[in-house]
Amino acid sequence: MRLGIDLGGTKIEIIALADDGHELLRQRIATPQGDYRVTLSAVAELVENTENALSQRGTLGIGIPGAESLASGLIKNANSTCLIGQPLRRDLQALLQRQVRLANDANCFALSEAIDGSGRDAEIVFGVILGTGVGGGIVINQQVLTGANAIAGEWGHNPLPGLNDEDLPPPACYCGRLGCVETYLSGPALTADHCRHTGQRLPAEEIDRRASAGDAACEATLQRYENRLGRALASVINILDPQLVVLGGGLSKMARLYRNLPECCGQHVFSDVFNTRFLPPQHGDSSGVRGAAWLWN
Repeated sequence: MRLGIDLGGTKIEIIALADDGHELLRQRIATPQGDYRVTLSAVAELVENTENALSQRGTLGIGIPGAESLASGLIKNANSTCLIGQPLRRDLQALLQRQVRLANDANCFALSEAIDGSGRDAEIVFGVILGTGVGGGIVINQQVLTGANAIAGEWGHNPLPGLNDEDLPPPACYCGRLGCVETYLSGPALTADHCRHTGQRLPAEEIDRRASAGDAACEATLQRYENRLGRALASVINILDPQLVVLGGGLSKMARLYRNLPECCGQHVFSDVFNTRFLPPQHGDSSGVRGAAWLWN
């Protein structure tokens, strides 16, 4: 049995998978806010309750909105700030008396889809998160690529390529740089771009709905977004050349992306043919926690 935990800023979710990937149990609770020790206890209690309910012990993988430093073993870059600077894996291993595997939540998303989701037949899968932020994960032959600095797939803090007049001036990013992909392609970035052009502050789903109903200003906003997303993904595809890009996060629910991205992206890819596919996640919002379980693969 494989146990996976998605340790998020607002909820902690656990899943138990049989060896064939069949879901045995799933449960979620609210994340304790601002208290590292209570968070550890909550995770341990979820594991204990799940194993008691199923009368078996499982391997444990955990997805987090951050990364484990290869130098110190401490958590970095986490939006659950109580985790930052903490030896999460070491503490959980001591508490649960077993080996624990940690990975970034975008890596878990990509792994889930590569193993038994939209990318199950692909050698190389690039998993993209388009939500409050922009992240990514790379899976090759059903194995997560971590990298020498534990940042493989983190395309959100590359600069947007091919800046044109509509992209200027490059927005400031919280990381301290200007013009990061995230400042153009996150959900808040889409809202901000529409507001700059129209004076209306609308969420992404409303912009999408109005564009579908014929609103010219919303259509123009989404065309700018798709053009930028195509350029940004082309720079990744030129390096990885994946068979599949699977889109996750709130913006991945816009069906038009899957129709328009092949052209928006393909024209910037250094090839005479463009065979990379763009698909939504087969497991939807469950991919993160499923991928955490599949860290033991």
